[in-house]
Amino acid sequence: MNRGFYTIMAAQFFSSLADNALLIAAIALLSEMHSPAWMTPLLKLFFVLSYVLLAAFVGAFADAFPKGKVMFITNLIKVVGCALMFFTVHPLIAYAVVGFGAAAYSPAKYGILTELLPPEKLVAANGWIEGLTVGSIIFGTVLGGALVNPHIASTLLAFDFPVLDFNINTPTEAALCIITVIYIVAAIFNLNIPDTGARYAHQQHNPVKLIADFGNCFITLWKDKLGQISLAVTTLFWGAGATLQFIVLKWAEKSLHMPLDKAAILQGVVALGVALGAVGAARFVPLKKSLSVMPLGIIMGLVVMAMTMVTSIWVAYPLLIVIGALSGYFVVPMNALLQHRGHVLMSAGHSIAVQNFNENLSVLTMLVLYAVMVRLNLDVNIVILIFGVFVASIMYLIMRRHATNQRDHDSLALIGEHKHDE
Repeated sequence: MNRGFYTIMAAQFFSSLADNALLIAAIALLSEMHSPAWMTPLLKLFFVLSYVLLAAFVGAFADAFPKGKVMFITNLIKVVGCALMFFTVHPLIAYAVVGFGAAAYSPAKYGILTELLPPEKLVAANGWIEGLTVGSIIFGTVLGGALVNPHIASTLLAFDFPVLDFNINTPTEAALCIITVIYIVAAIFNLNIPDTGARYAHQQHNPVKLIADFGNCFITLWKDKLGQISLAVTTLFWGAGATLQFIVLKWAEKSLHMPLDKAAILQGVVALGVALGAVGAARFVPLKKSLSVMPLGIIMGLVVMAMTMVTSIWVAYPLLIVIGALSGYFVVPMNALLQHRGHVLMSAGHSIAVQNFNENLSVLTMLVLYAVMVRLNLDVNIVILIFGVFVASIMYLIMRRHATNQRDHDSLALIGEHKHDE
């Protein structure tokens, strides 16, 4: 991998680190406001709403400028969202602004990989990016939990800069200051991302034409025999992953009797497993073999159901690592395959925008369903069982679809194909 790739990794790490620390801080802020429990998963829902609403536009934006410049601008939008929480803007609205920045950031972040690297390096690159992203989730959730911890917060509040008075009076304000600094570090790395030299045809500015163009890209990717399978898997994974974040927090509270700052560590434990699985996939699964990992999705759904039998923290840790590792090992090759097919069939930014639209529509749907289950006061173990059966069942149906495709035509021969206009 070249120097530019490592700069992208660093920028992604710090930006994602801040996103995840901010989620925990926002949850703490909702708690301080005595908001109802069903509002907590809506934080993530408001965050991903932009991915769905802006999908037709962010791909064109990412392809209209050098990707590093796009990442810098969109990271600044995240800083604005974080700052809004200082001014008594409701956490749902402020986190939605951060999601707006993230939605525009994502096509540039993943799209630049297909510009920078050949197809045979995409699984390895995705493994490292995914592993590092998950590392940032681990440290971000742990950092967020630490920043809202009363003892650490009191230490931060007791610290005074000479001459300067920032008028920071609450633990959440202190946490937000630290998180803002991390976003600024990410912006510095964004400025050092090299221009790959990739340029695309003049991008449309007419919203109607942009939506029509996005619709064509959407249909193209879903009609492709490889694209539809990898897109279905990643769509399921991200919806399930976002929901699992909140299930783990609720499960830790009810079954393990852990407060928020300790429960946030369990999210990090799942993320550690995902990182291990992602790095393992990068090492052992070539792009040509990417579809062979699909059975692990069924196994993951079944293993999740074992959480209902756990009441000890020492059993919870290894179980959550296994769940995460299974997730990381099967999603990284699928992600790389989807990026490869998207790059072959259309531009990098547009294909990632289609991917984000589907994945985050799944996140929205599953989080709404989870919020409804919380509102109905369903026992967390019942929710976990429903979740596990759903994931395993959908993965089984996707595998059946792939088997049907293979009977009609050997779609695996398309892996490694070069871009059509080359």
